[in-house]
Amino acid sequence: MATQGASAVRQSRKIEQSVEGQVTTDGAGVRLTRLLTQRLQRRLDPFLMLDLFGSDRADDYLAGFPDHPHRGFETITYMLEGRMRHKDNAGHEGLLETGGMQWMVAGRGVVHSEMPEQKAGRMAGFQLWLNLPSRDKMTAPWYRDFAAPDLPRVDSDGAAAVVLAGSSHGVAGAIKRPVTEPLILDLRIPAGGQWQEPLPAGYHAFAVLYAGRAAVGKDALEVGRLAVLDHDPSADGVIVTAQEPARIFLVAGRPLGEPIVQYGPFVMNTREEIEATVRDLREGRFG
Repeated sequence: MATQGASAVRQSRKIEQSVEGQVTTDGAGVRLTRLLTQRLQRRLDPFLMLDLFGSDRADDYLAGFPDHPHRGFETITYMLEGRMRHKDNAGHEGLLETGGMQWMVAGRGVVHSEMPEQKAGRMAGFQLWLNLPSRDKMTAPWYRDFAAPDLPRVDSDGAAAVVLAGSSHGVAGAIKRPVTEPLILDLRIPAGGQWQEPLPAGYHAFAVLYAGRAAVGKDALEVGRLAVLDHDPSADGVIVTAQEPARIFLVAGRPLGEPIVQYGPFVMNTREEIEATVRDLREGRFG
């Protein structure tokens, strides 16, 4: 684990809105909360969707996510607790366990499954969808698992972060992307502690407090809600302060500014591309 001094932020962004998620089911009936929905896709471009799942009731997750298709974006699954196996028709397979991350580029098309490998206990985590630029939407599918010990971590004045993507406090994350430049952090801040994270002007950013009590600047975070951070031109980053031990999922990235056309598990730039996607799936051209 690397240890770095805090990166100084002169003025923190503020919370523009606090969004209550939509409780829903997906896959074969997995219960989850959809925090980032289609109505926020333009505001939080390049991020398309964020789900938070968590239950110690096996009936809420045992059905899993049997074979289903994707095209045109990337999925990032971060497992807070539990075990889930990935298989896809591009020949990839991996086991995602507590503290690990799975990164998949659907690209031109993949059919995959995500199935629990437990019949009891708690399963919890995040799944984030990251858009691909138009030039990369038809790239070959790609997949990688990262076990918890392989994910870069950084300490800063008693607080700590798992750096899933981008770089923080001089520590490079597990994944970098040259166009959208996502920053994805899992922050752990002790009571009375603080995390400062510089953010480029114009990048879209949000935070989810999923344990404890904390604030962005002077604005309180609400547990289990998505806090959209503003674009105040005088702010040069985000300052998160914990009133009691807190866990925060912090995400930022460079917007693509391209058309977004979503049809279920497909995200392209035009209606014609969506129609071609449906034909390609029907005719077996995924994978």
